[in-house]
Amino acid sequence: MRKLVLALLVVAALVAAVVVARRRADAQAPQIHYETAAADRGPVVYTVTASGTLSALVTVQVGAQVSGRVQEILVDYNSPVKADQVIAKLDPLLLQAAVDQAHANFLTAQSTLKTNTAQARNATLQLERSKRLLAQQLMAQSDFDTTQANADVANAQVDAAKSSLEVATATLHQAEVNLGYATITSPIDGTVISRNVDVGQTVAAAFQAPVLFLIAKDLRQMQVDTSVAEADVGRLTTGMSATFTVDAYPGEPFVGRVRQIRSSPTTVQNVVTYDAVIDVNNSALKLKPGMTANTSFVVARRDNVLRVPNAAIRFQPDQKLFQQLGITLRPPVTETPSMKDVWVLRNDRPVLEHLTVGISDGTETEVVGGDVQAGDRLVVDMSAPPARRFGLF
Repeated sequence: MRKLVLALLVVAALVAAVVVARRRADAQAPQIHYETAAADRGPVVYTVTASGTLSALVTVQVGAQVSGRVQEILVDYNSPVKADQVIAKLDPLLLQAAVDQAHANFLTAQSTLKTNTAQARNATLQLERSKRLLAQQLMAQSDFDTTQANADVANAQVDAAKSSLEVATATLHQAEVNLGYATITSPIDGTVISRNVDVGQTVAAAFQAPVLFLIAKDLRQMQVDTSVAEADVGRLTTGMSATFTVDAYPGEPFVGRVRQIRSSPTTVQNVVTYDAVIDVNNSALKLKPGMTANTSFVVARRDNVLRVPNAAIRFQPDQKLFQQLGITLRPPVTETPSMKDVWVLRNDRPVLEHLTVGISDGTETEVVGGDVQAGDRLVVDMSAPPARRFGLF
């Protein structure tokens, strides 16, 4: 029995010694897990992103300048049209009646002018005879005054008849023009992208011209109107390259060039944006007006440069874990857009390095100067293992 108790005491002492030893070893050399990413060489492209909408370079709204019932529609969606081609007709009956009435008034005004002209000519002849009789003292002065007044009235009636004729002429011309507006033609060569009326529908142009058709001049040349944030608009220049994608062709990039950066701001919920217009060649006619374009402007590009992951630049070490490692954190450099700190894993220990950086694409950053080489492992995260359960195994 004594031997058994002694053996158990020896085993217990050994277990306690092992536990103490393992605790001391863990305290002296903590096992810390590092997540790293390697520095490498490659391209870095700095881009500005924005969303936009595709549209034709020239889009014309074709409306009706007179009211009436749609009698005939000669084009439909996607129909190609030429300038001055008839695309729709309104019922001309009321407009033709207005022309006939105006023409009748015109003829009446002409007849009135002829009558008044003849009366004025007769009054003038009588006035000439009266002058001779008055000179020979064969007419009383009062009779001569009456003849003079009649001549003046007759001439005034001629002038009034001329004015009435001009009014009738203008009214007739207006009625004829309105009748011509019943035939609606295309103002440009292009493609019909919208039709807003049907045969039998009545259009009213009392206050404003109703839009019947929307015609795009040339869909082979289009533009993208993008909304660029005010923080990025200063990086864009006229003529720079831009690429974009549309949901209809998610894997196919389209290329354009900035034609104009408009100075007029747009404010939505206190966010200020500016319109950057991009010219796009659409010779394949894949792009359509109204599509949403996810646009990237290439501001700068560097090829075959040393680059580090942005996650390594953002990494902030755990001070408690570093104290266990015996690493004293030095005050970092004052970070600026061109000065950044990274931790490089050398001999399984993190070492602080100061870098001078260039452009970034949001994932990788160009390294201009600093003690980092391609292949170096940069710390992006670190963690300690959970507390161990002590035992013999």
